[in-house]
Amino acid sequence: MVNLRNADLVYSGKTKDVYKLENGNYILKFKDDVTGEDGVFDPGANKVGLTIEGAGKSGLKLSTYFFELFNKKGIPTHFISSDIDSNTMTVLPAQLFGKGVEVIVRYRAVGSFYKRYALYVEEGAKIGPYVEFTLKDDLRDDPLITEDALLILNIMNKEELSKVKAMAIEIAEIVKEELSKKGIELYDIKFEFGRITIENHIGLIDEVSGGNMRAYKGDKYIDPLTLEKIMLSK
Repeated sequence: MVNLRNADLVYSGKTKDVYKLENGNYILKFKDDVTGEDGVFDPGANKVGLTIEGAGKSGLKLSTYFFELFNKKGIPTHFISSDIDSNTMTVLPAQLFGKGVEVIVRYRAVGSFYKRYALYVEEGAKIGPYVEFTLKDDLRDDPLITEDALLILNIMNKEELSKVKAMAIEIAEIVKEELSKKGIELYDIKFEFGRITIENHIGLIDEVSGGNMRAYKGDKYIDPLTLEKIMLSK
């Protein structure tokens, strides 16, 4: 069981609290809060919409599954280990791009993409893999940002932008393949990346769970807790 008594709380987020350890690593404490609006879960929302008992542990379990898979495949991440009983993940320190950038890989026209472009595309149409970037900025509702703007504002350089975009697609394809083994289709997924400061390279950070993706079985949406149970069932 992870002991947080000697750890410093450095950030309290919407779905996780972040603690710094004496050795320089960090602990992510997963909460049961999920993003959404009016009591309805929405992975694309930027505020807590409801609390679901067991959501934190479920998100941690699926994140652990995927991070261990990515590490085996040689994909750089911040993941060190997880303690499922305490809802915690131990990770390497990482520097955010700017104040945080979210990278969305889309396979179908749903969510905010469809809302923006409904004049030109049918809801649910196949479009991907297509990559979008948004800034983590609650005050401005996590605005969409172009690749040129990321460069102009010095949030990323050209090499970093190219690397992050390629990694996002590579990782999304792995997730998509894993879901397909259970008869589930990935519609879209949201990632975060950072500069892993100890190892001096770009890596995947945060989490990879039902809370940051839309997944369907046929025409039925699979909620995060159900997705975890399906994916981890033998």
